Amino acid sequence: MRYLTSFIIVLFFVQSITSQTYEVGIMAGGANYIGDVGSTHYISPNDIAFGGIAKWNRSKRHAFRASFLYAELNGDDSKGDDRRKQRGLSFNNSVKEVSLGIEFNFWDWFLYDGKSQFTPYLYTGLTTFNYGASAIDANNEINAYSDKWSFAIPMVVGIKKTLGRKFVIGAEIGARYTLTDNIDGSDPDSSFGTGFGNLNNNDWYMFTGITLSYTWGRIPCYCAF
Repeated sequence: MRYLTSFIIVLFFVQSITSQTYEVGIMAGGANYIGDVGSTHYISPNDIAFGGIAKWNRSKRHAFRASFLYAELNGDDSKGDDRRKQRGLSFNNSVKEVSLGIEFNFWDWFLYDGKSQFTPYLYTGLTTFNYGASAIDANNEINAYSDKWSFAIPMVVGIKKTLGRKFVIGAEIGARYTLTDNIDGSDPDSSFGTGFGNLNNNDWYMFTGITLSYTWGRIPCYCAF
C-alpha cells in the first residue's frame, strides 16, 4: 500500500509538470502591402485576411505560438503619390503563410484563478510564405508567372483579454518584413522582365485584425523554463 501511494504521488507530480495550457482559435481582419506600387501608408488594410492560431502558454510571461494566415494583397498607383499616379501600375497577389515563434506578455497571464485577464503582448519568430512571383507583361500589366516560397520576419504588437473562463479575444497589428522584392512584380527573374522601383528594399505586408481562441488545460508547472 505504501508503494502504491508513492507511485500515485509521483504520477501526479509528473502529470503536473507535463500538463500545460493550450489555445486554439481563428484570426480575421485585413491586410495591406508596402512596396513599389500603390500607397505608401504602413497601416492601411484594403483586402481580407484570415487564418488559424495555436498557442502553448509555457509561463505567465511567454507562449510558443504557431499560426496559418491567408491574405489577399493588392496595390494601385492611383492611391500613391503623384509620381506613382503618373506611372499607373496595379497588381493583385496573395500570400499563404505559416509562422512559428514566441509571444511575450507585458503582464502576467494566468488563466486559473477565475479573474479577468488582460495584457499587451509582442510576437516574433520566423515566417515562411507562398506567393505568386510577378512581372510586367507586354500590355504593361503586372501578372503572376509562378508560385514561389520565401521567408519573412514577423513583428507583431497586440492586446488580449479573457472572455469568461474558456475564451480569449485579442487585437493585433503585425508587419512582415519579407526576403523578396517581387510580391509586386518590381524585381522579377531576369527571364521574365526588368525591374522597377527601389530594388534595394524588399516588400512588406501587414495584418490588422482580431483573434478569438478557446483555452483549456490544467494548471501548469512553470519551473522548467
